Amino acid sequence: MNVLVYLVPVALALGFLGLAAFLWALKTGQFDDLDGAGWRAINDDDLPEDKRRGP
Repeated sequence: MNVLVYLVPVALALGFLGLAAFLWALKTGQFDDLDGAGWRAINDDDLPEDKRRGP
């Protein structure tokens, strides 16, 4: 039971740290363009012209 004296504050601190990181990400605009990352992942503009067409 003595271990709870340490674990509960550590769990609360980690929870508040995660909340602070999430709020920081919202404030800095990390979630503004959700579709852009998906399109950039499948976009092949960096390949040479002969490799875009396939075999």
